[in-house]
Amino acid sequence: MKEYRARVGHFSKRFHGEEWHTPKGRAIREVVFGMNDGLITTIGFVMGLAASIKESNLVLLAGIMAMFAGAISMFFGAYISTKSQSEYFDRELRREAREIEEVPEKEIAEMQEIFAEKGFTKSEADILVKRVTSDKQHWLEFMAKEELGIVPETFDNPLKVGATMGISFLIGALPPLLPFAFTHRAPLAAKVAGIVSLVALFFIGAGRSKVTKLNWVRNGLEIMIIGILAGSAGLLFGHFSSLILK
Repeated sequence: MKEYRARVGHFSKRFHGEEWHTPKGRAIREVVFGMNDGLITTIGFVMGLAASIKESNLVLLAGIMAMFAGAISMFFGAYISTKSQSEYFDRELRREAREIEEVPEKEIAEMQEIFAEKGFTKSEADILVKRVTSDKQHWLEFMAKEELGIVPETFDNPLKVGATMGISFLIGALPPLLPFAFTHRAPLAAKVAGIVSLVALFFIGAGRSKVTKLNWVRNGLEIMIIGILAGSAGLLFGHFSSLILK
């Protein structure tokens, strides 16, 4: 299937051209998701701890451990899910290639149905089918996209996706932890961390506008609100923890 991947990659560059369809453009999805998850998870965690633990060094240590645990989890989660998707697509492509070789008449009938659904007359469909089936690689590309829904942008490198998610999580988790490294008072550090995290969340949300093409202020405020909810949940759990520990 390597040849197929190379061909569809070339196909994508020729016919799509939009940045979102390139691996570089699609990486924005992983970067935003990883940073957002890292920041929100960490701010909720440290604020919850700071409500019951007064020593900032203990909160910082626990936060760093949680940060690396989360990054590792994100890496393997993204790696496994991307690898599983790739393996599934490979299996489907092998099956489709085998059907083209063994039962071409069935595949031709399916192609005619596809063109008919698109509004082509039978004579037009016959011409298109003849043109596509003249090259088995183009034939496989067509069936992969139209019948299976497999398009070039669905192929991602599992290691790259996993690394992007893990590193993005680490970067996103840093702002809530930094204040705890500069003061011994955990409650004060938590307040500063909250402010720093809200600013960071706004900029992450604003950065989403590059992909969503929506208003950058709206995107920034949306992520900020999510962060506030997560931080509030952390404070609530921290409050209950302090009551239990008393």
